[in-house]
Amino acid sequence: MHMHTHTKLTSSSSSSSSPSLFFHLKPRIFQPKNLFSLRPTLPPYTPTTTTLMSSLSLPLPPKAVSSSASENGVSTLIEYVGKGGIDAGDDLVLLIHHIQYACKRIAALVASPFNSSLAATLNTPAAPAGGSDRDAPKPLDIVSNEIILSSLRKSGKVAVMASEEDDAPIWISDDGPFVVVTDPLDGSRNIDASIPTGTIFGIYKRLVELDHIPREEKAMLNSLQSGSRLVASGYVLYSSATIFCTSFGSGTHAFTLDHSTGDFILTHPSIKIPPRGQIYSVNDARYFDWPEGLRKYIDTVRQGKGKYPKKYSARYICSLVADLHRTLLYGGIAMNPRDHLRLVYEANPLSFLVEQAGGRGSDGKHRILSIQPVKLHQRLPLFLGSPEDIEELESYGDVQQRVNPGYEV
Repeated sequence: MHMHTHTKLTSSSSSSSSPSLFFHLKPRIFQPKNLFSLRPTLPPYTPTTTTLMSSLSLPLPPKAVSSSASENGVSTLIEYVGKGGIDAGDDLVLLIHHIQYACKRIAALVASPFNSSLAATLNTPAAPAGGSDRDAPKPLDIVSNEIILSSLRKSGKVAVMASEEDDAPIWISDDGPFVVVTDPLDGSRNIDASIPTGTIFGIYKRLVELDHIPREEKAMLNSLQSGSRLVASGYVLYSSATIFCTSFGSGTHAFTLDHSTGDFILTHPSIKIPPRGQIYSVNDARYFDWPEGLRKYIDTVRQGKGKYPKKYSARYICSLVADLHRTLLYGGIAMNPRDHLRLVYEANPLSFLVEQAGGRGSDGKHRILSIQPVKLHQRLPLFLGSPEDIEELESYGDVQQRVNPGYEV
């Protein structure tokens, strides 16, 4: 008879004398090896500025299209933009490839258990001076901005980037064919509560007729193009799924990130917003600050006394990308009646997407894409949604909120 020696795990809930399957194993901290992990070499629970910021030096993106996706007969984002789909041209395909890569990194940043340490490890710039049209930057905004800027630089296809996080546009390359405007991380103030956030971007062609003027001036003028000149736009929703919704002027399409392959897979081809919805999305707490026309409209549709004889429901996340994504799929209106949302890098790109899905983008009086920007951080009211709902809203006339008493956000 042979005697066997084993190490028994102690437990208050078990007194079994059978050998443990886990003998000789020592406790260790799991370290993810995902390609897009923000902290592949980070020691457990000891975040530092160096390791948190190491993600900003982005390596070249991995192969754009996985063979597994192609073999399974599904279309990836890069395949769709390339010759297998709309054939947008090699330059734009490469740019989209780098933008999607940056957004995968931001998705990992948002989901990281270490993102709460950023505030303590980063030297966050001071809030903009009084009267600025910019919001005070937050740590995740800053890192997201740097991730996107780094990817755009590496693409070699961008002349200038204009961002919500920068006071002025950044000139990148004299021969880049495109201009990119972006809100790197919309909704970041709610991130500690795990509320969905998003990245918004718009792409224009560089205005070659301005190449001869000083760099600072041409950077600004390239960034202030009318939304009607957009070549492409999109948003990326960071939520229960990571969704890349985009348009190149031939419909609006959404791609969902497959974490097993790293591909964005086409899941919502040719999105068509319902002509009318039954949902409105707005901050009802400001009802008494609204103008008479907007109050009357909301009162009417809530009671089911509007042109659509059903009572509307309120659904408000306070995350522009998330509220718009739901509106695209279900119909209705997502709105902020204050002079709050930015024309260049929020209203224009999102209005382009909505119009390509059959909807409308309005400031309450005018089509968003027909408004000529005059300042980089120009603000305005924004109403996005189903065409019949927007038309009914505008018929009430006075729907733009011009006062904002007693609120800081």
